[in-house]
Amino acid sequence: MIKFSIITCTYNAAKEVGRTLDSVLAQTYHHVEHLIIDGASKDATMQLVRAYERESEEAENDHELVVISEADSGLYDAMNKGIGMAKGDYVVFLNAGDVFPSPDTLELIAGSVGDGEALPGVLYGDTDIVDNAGRFLRHRRLAPPPEGLSWRSFSEGMLVCHQAFYARTDLAKRNLYDLSYRFSADVDWCIRVMKEAERQGLPLKYVGMVVVNYLDGGLTTKNHRRSLRERFQVMSRHYGLPMTIWKHFTFLFR
Repeated sequence: MIKFSIITCTYNAAKEVGRTLDSVLAQTYHHVEHLIIDGASKDATMQLVRAYERESEEAENDHELVVISEADSGLYDAMNKGIGMAKGDYVVFLNAGDVFPSPDTLELIAGSVGDGEALPGVLYGDTDIVDNAGRFLRHRRLAPPPEGLSWRSFSEGMLVCHQAFYARTDLAKRNLYDLSYRFSADVDWCIRVMKEAERQGLPLKYVGMVVVNYLDGGLTTKNHRRSLRERFQVMSRHYGLPMTIWKHFTFLFR
């Protein structure tokens, strides 16, 4: 059975983290490891996490739970810690405010991989955007992602939301987040994971469903201009400067 390592990175996230923890706890799929990587929060985040620990112990879903709370060098450093600790077949990031669309989301994702089928390098799906109250706002602008996804596809933009991108853990461990990027390391990471999957001859599998409700206004949104500059650097690194300039020109006419 496929085992998922859900990584939730938090820092002073008491206002948002509760619904994320509730969403993971409600998952009916049993083969789940939940890693909570807190950056030494100063608000009530850890009080909520400790309450979640008690609830998780009493739940019947047999989820494994690992919690650390210590200072870090930012979100991507915390994500690297989570990857280093992960023991599942796939890692997925579900940060404070993000939730699974339904209690059977992980069951359906696991069921998309046929019996005897080699584990794809990446499982990926669609994304809905929600507000602070968890209400649906819109489907993600670049949805639906292509069924024939490859690392080259991201030359058209980040076609798959980071939280809808389930990377095989062995690939993720070989490709940690580049901490020289402050706002767009997730784009670079997804591309490098897909490149590694291609080198190993592993397919990328579209699961054909919404797999995450993503909280509007995350780190990248709040630092939009700086994020765009970094994304240009990431794309230039992977696709070359001429293609990157051309693609950004075509973006103006979307």
